[in-house]
Amino acid sequence: MKRLVATALVALMLASCQEAPKGYVINGEVTGRTEGKVYLKSFRNKMFFDVDTAELKEGKFTFKGEVDQPLLFGLATEDMNYPVQFFVENTNMDVRISNDGETITVRNSPVNTIFQENAEKVFEEGYDIDSLITKYPASPAAAFYLYRYFTYQLPLDELKATRAKISSELAGCPYVKDLDGIIKQLENVQIGKVAPEFSLPDTAGVSVSLSDFRGKYVIVDFWDSYCHWCREETPWLRKALEAFKGKNFTILGVSDDRKKELWLAAIKEDHSNWDHLLLPPKTDIFTTYCIKGIPHLILVGPDGKILAKEMRHEELTDVPAKFIK
Repeated sequence: MKRLVATALVALMLASCQEAPKGYVINGEVTGRTEGKVYLKSFRNKMFFDVDTAELKEGKFTFKGEVDQPLLFGLATEDMNYPVQFFVENTNMDVRISNDGETITVRNSPVNTIFQENAEKVFEEGYDIDSLITKYPASPAAAFYLYRYFTYQLPLDELKATRAKISSELAGCPYVKDLDGIIKQLENVQIGKVAPEFSLPDTAGVSVSLSDFRGKYVIVDFWDSYCHWCREETPWLRKALEAFKGKNFTILGVSDDRKKELWLAAIKEDHSNWDHLLLPPKTDIFTTYCIKGIPHLILVGPDGKILAKEMRHEELTDVPAKFIK
């Protein structure tokens, strides 16, 4: 009897030793290349960072490690300008990539199947991200695509409705957390909200705040000197300034130029004779205002609330005319 118990205990110990590894093991192959280095890169803040390096031996490589949850990574050889992307999860993973970085195959990985099947589709016009989330509410790949490519494309109400369909299982997923943070920022800069405050140096180095313009209608123009499309708006801004002369209206330029001399030269060259402020390095105002591209022009009312957004050309006169009497 004791021998039977001992045998059972040994069997249990052997079984536990044969359980799936806690971390990941990536067994990979690069087609068209036999030697060199392969780099494993993690993805955070919309950038890839090297986390490990492996030597190619007869075209094959191995990475071992552990992740808290399935996360987006990249693989690259020394010849690749940009890594091929895939999700790493704590399991044995068989991966094959082409040396030109054009293709990647991950066998027996549902999260990567979803990721790869939609990698090109998400850029197609009319792609239905809501359907992907509805079909795969617990997939980090689907959540990643919503966060990465649709946060600024969808109207806020649609974005929030699609976000609500993501499973609570992904509450700790970094892409979902980042998505929630962007939604909160978007809520803070909707029409009818008080425009977030900022204080920045003007052309003379004097600190000027947005709140200094309370009591006036203000077009806030986010731009910089090397943005051709931004400077195309200057004649339209001059027309607006002339149209509302003496009517409690002004313009405030906010630039993220990195060279003050270029900024000042552009102001002079374009005859943009209104207040201008310069963003210091590493200022997060563009993030606060959820600005994905410039020019970005908004209209702020005398009470500091946002009245209109994304105005261009003749709208810079037509839209304020609806409010200024």
